[in-house]
Amino acid sequence: MTDTEARAAILDLMADYCHFIDDNRLEEWLDFFTEDCVYKILSRENEDSKLPMELMSCLNKNMLRDRVLSLRQANIYNIHTDKHVLGAVRVLGAENGVYRVRSNYAAYQTNQDGLTELFGVGTYHDRITFVGGKLFFKEKIVIADTFGIARMLSTPL
Repeated sequence: MTDTEARAAILDLMADYCHFIDDNRLEEWLDFFTEDCVYKILSRENEDSKLPMELMSCLNKNMLRDRVLSLRQANIYNIHTDKHVLGAVRVLGAENGVYRVRSNYAAYQTNQDGLTELFGVGTYHDRITFVGGKLFFKEKIVIADTFGIARMLSTPL
């Protein structure tokens, strides 16, 4: 695969990642991750200060599955729809078949009454790999600039 083809595939993966969350297809969203993936959300303040406290930490795909299952069956949260706006995707390089990728995001939530509010903004720090000719997130670290999240962090960012 050429660099141009890999970049196009990465752009598709990033866009699909956002659309699957926004379309509430979380069970299928899980298929974007390797079994040994890492998915974390932390505040920019903690990242800048090198503090270990995370808003969410899933250290493998089973933990992500559990998160989706709890959203479907156990958690009570505000009913809403999400919309992600993905900024320019930067492919920073590759090492041993793992691509380092960065992009900014904005996430909006619309409640049952049709009121839309900015939920949060930040940066994705991703490590993406090809397995069997298909791309997967090996690591997705979400650095949230929005420190005070006004509502429960229910759906993924």
